[in-house]
Amino acid sequence: MFNSKLKQLYIMDLKELENGINPDVHWYYQSKRLPLFAYAKRLLKSGKQLTIVDVGSGSGFFAYALEKQFPKGIAKVYLVDINYTEQEIADTKGAKVEKTLYIPDKIENGLVILMDVLEHLEDDLKMLKDIKQACVGDNNHFFITVPAFYSLWSGHDVYLGHYRRYKIASLNKILKSAGYGVHNTYYLYGSLFPMVWVARKLDNMKKKKEATSNMKPFSPVANKILFGISSADMKIARINKLFGVTCTSQGKI
Repeated sequence: MFNSKLKQLYIMDLKELENGINPDVHWYYQSKRLPLFAYAKRLLKSGKQLTIVDVGSGSGFFAYALEKQFPKGIAKVYLVDINYTEQEIADTKGAKVEKTLYIPDKIENGLVILMDVLEHLEDDLKMLKDIKQACVGDNNHFFITVPAFYSLWSGHDVYLGHYRRYKIASLNKILKSAGYGVHNTYYLYGSLFPMVWVARKLDNMKKKKEATSNMKPFSPVANKILFGISSADMKIARINKLFGVTCTSQGKI
């Protein structure tokens, strides 16, 4: 039930870390978790504990952050990635946060998160259908992020092994084809879109285009400024249907 194409995901996550990125302080990771936290908080108002299934989890940053933020509201966390070692799997077997190679056979009261995963899959629809097949009951939800707009395509996408970028319409189409109930789809980092668009266009104009990551460490001051801008952006992101660097969707499975 786990598509072998996901082999790239764990490598991608490690590539960012090898570039000196510390997700515990980097503005991008710290701001990107905010809408995820907000969605989980709304779900937890029902009083039911959630099971987190982080597909293509890599380092597990977002799932670990969720568990730390809502320790009493989260019953179990599955980190799903085909590149975990036998030792990693054995060390976490039966623990609250458990690493596994496969999507659980049964997902109940779940919040399935796919943080920048679908763009790495040649067949994104199959993955979504595999997840839906594992879900039982009527209390399973999803939170998905993907890179937005082909106009932002650059060596960054090539470096990370992307097959595509999405718009609201294309993401909604694939989700509905898989039988997902979409509650809201919108763009993140709208305030940064013009700057990123210009940077990507300049990069694409180079005679020798390099497949390289645009994700770099920043000085503490620059990191703080970018976090402030992106955090403010997140407060109004749910109504942003125009443009952004990332497209995100949430709803029921």
